[in-house]
Amino acid sequence: MLSIKSLNKWANAHTYYWLDVLRVALGVFFFIKGINFISQTETLVELIEPLKGFGGIMLVVHYVAPAHLVGGILVAFGLLTRWALIAQIPILIGAILINFVGVMNAANLILALIVLAFTIFFIFYGSGKHSADYIMKMGY
Repeated sequence: MLSIKSLNKWANAHTYYWLDVLRVALGVFFFIKGINFISQTETLVELIEPLKGFGGIMLVVHYVAPAHLVGGILVAFGLLTRWALIAQIPILIGAILINFVGVMNAANLILALIVLAFTIFFIFYGSGKHSADYIMKMGY
């Protein structure tokens, strides 16, 4: 069974700058999406409209933006990366499912699938050697 410690050792041995750039880009993407959801709450409520009968729209509205904002910052700096990305999984699954429940938007579906794939990759890979987690662990 793979443990977090063994995953970290593997990630630190196989670290590349382009993976760090990709992690930072994913974090910035989440942060920008959070800002978009805050500035365009009506759009988020409109996206969630197909799920209106299921309840919890206000919970979703108040979860998505803060999770993207805080999670994006944490992922970009490489601090608590796995936890921040695990918090993004329900949002990304919801973004994928909205395309099947509501109106299909192929561009949004493809974007959500790509971001979900990168998110799952970084949940296993972790924050890498060039991150706040690594610096704090090494005691620099």
